[in-house]
Amino acid sequence: MKRFTIGQIELESPTIMAPLAGVTNLPFRLMVKEMGAGLVVSEMVSANGMIYESDKTYRLMESRPEEKPLSVQLFGSDPANMAEAARRVEATGAEMIDINCGCSVKKVLKTGSGSALMDKPALAEEIFKAVRKAISIPLTVKMRSGWDASGDGAMLLARIAQDAGVDAVAVHPRTATQAFRGHADWSIIKRVKSALTIPVIGNGDILTPEDALRMLDTTGCDAVMIGRAAIGDPALFKRINALLSGDIVKPRLVDHFAMMERYFTDSLDYFTDEFIACKTMRSRLGWFVKGLPGCSAFRKEAITLSTRVEGLALIHAYKEKLCEGEMNEKVMASGRFADF
Repeated sequence: MKRFTIGQIELESPTIMAPLAGVTNLPFRLMVKEMGAGLVVSEMVSANGMIYESDKTYRLMESRPEEKPLSVQLFGSDPANMAEAARRVEATGAEMIDINCGCSVKKVLKTGSGSALMDKPALAEEIFKAVRKAISIPLTVKMRSGWDASGDGAMLLARIAQDAGVDAVAVHPRTATQAFRGHADWSIIKRVKSALTIPVIGNGDILTPEDALRMLDTTGCDAVMIGRAAIGDPALFKRINALLSGDIVKPRLVDHFAMMERYFTDSLDYFTDEFIACKTMRSRLGWFVKGLPGCSAFRKEAITLSTRVEGLALIHAYKEKLCEGEMNEKVMASGRFADF
């Protein structure tokens, strides 16, 4: 399996966990890193939050050596603030900074950040240059295809980024108005890759190891970035890495549940407030059981979780149900797991 380099940092795998607001916190990043992700990225960090030294903002960047290298994603629309925020991020020990030019959530767009910068290439260029000048660690930019489906927005912004000294770009080829609807147009990734000399990371619609291999082969991109598919299936990184090395690996269901339990307990320890942690984990546990027999009943119970004891009991009970005759036969017949 080929290694992948961004700036001066060599990654052990050409697989990257996409930044996801409310998801890619420390417990989740540690889990996917253990599963083979070559690089993990923080949740979106507000440049203004860094400037005003918000405890909540700094909490998003809490890290441990096991997850290194860590990339911190910044969003903002003021070049001077972004540069100062980047300096402060570097001072925390992060190995890389990513500039968000892809988020299309209204509260981000109204600040002129995220995908709004794809409609203001001159401002985006100012930001890229200011941040590049402010830091010595690698700098990347994550973008969408633009505000229309042509992909011209991504082509323009990617060239601007390269000329400004950005070390790599990640392209999610959906429009800003699509959000996560429809299909990602991988041909735009191929166009961007053909136009640049810096590494290009492909993102969008990677649900299986085969999808990752197909994106690499058809677009020529240097690495793949996995988002929503990894929320309930962190071992996807392990399977992608195996396929890139010519092997096929299927997880055991017992290992999947062990990971689910660990993620739950680590998250409770991380949040410290048991009720808030359980409330956050209700949907996350639902992602882990997606497609399994009886998952709807599990989700129905999970939406009322409020304590550690309740959560562990629910996970254990569901695991035991899947051990039983007909349930177990359905799980094994799906071909998703090697064995229990």
